[in-house]
Amino acid sequence: MTDEEEPRLHVNRWGDTSDPATGRSGHRKVDVCSCFDQSKPHPRARVGFHTERQDTSAPGWQHLLELVDEAAADGREEFRPLIELSPEERRQVITLPPSIARLTAVKHLVLYRSNLVRIPPEIGAMTSLEEFTPYTSYRLHWFPYEITRCRKLIRSTVSTRALFGNYKLRPPFPRLQPALNSVADLDPGNLDPRRWGATTVYSCSVCDRPIEQGGLHQVWISLRVATDVLPLLVSACSSVCVAALSGGARNYIPSPHKGGRVDQPASDWD
Repeated sequence: MTDEEEPRLHVNRWGDTSDPATGRSGHRKVDVCSCFDQSKPHPRARVGFHTERQDTSAPGWQHLLELVDEAAADGREEFRPLIELSPEERRQVITLPPSIARLTAVKHLVLYRSNLVRIPPEIGAMTSLEEFTPYTSYRLHWFPYEITRCRKLIRSTVSTRALFGNYKLRPPFPRLQPALNSVADLDPGNLDPRRWGATTVYSCSVCDRPIEQGGLHQVWISLRVATDVLPLLVSACSSVCVAALSGGARNYIPSPHKGGRVDQPASDWD
């Protein structure tokens, strides 16, 4: 997101606001994303990260924490937290809590029509995850590389036009910061999302060692994860870990990159 104005709102009047399987109906305010046009190709447009920080005092966030605790305690295999929140509470949730790492029994995570702008790396601890459904979450443009740790994940339903570098439109990727060989002058627990994409980075996306033991080397890579090719943000501790990454998905940028004005394959519109 490249501006600082208050997000504009529109009302969804097309049935259920959380999950097409529930059959519920109602109206919901959703934030409009202006990062890039998700209907027309503009591969040279300037893009950035969403800068919002999660308000951890908001009722929606507090309710979500309770729902995660309940799901972890009862060991459920399907987790649909947003249908338990009111419309306003859903709008208040722009990420998921780190406590999702405790949802090791969940096989299907449903985040249909969310207001999310980022997913925390702790999703990689959801080792039973087989299906991931963040469909129509139009402000969710990228995912953490840690999602590749979900080895059982075989099905996904993602709104691909909302993704950086997607094959239909080829929107650009945000330009990443220069690599840091030391994080001595950086607070990994309080990062500026405008610069780093995330608000916290505690461990290496590749080797899982604490970032404090190395540096912070961020790169983009597009990989097939379950059904879809996703733009993944890697927060590595060293250039060695970056070098250990595989090549990108077929018909995408073939190697890890820093974003910005990088050449991409032609879109489906060309």
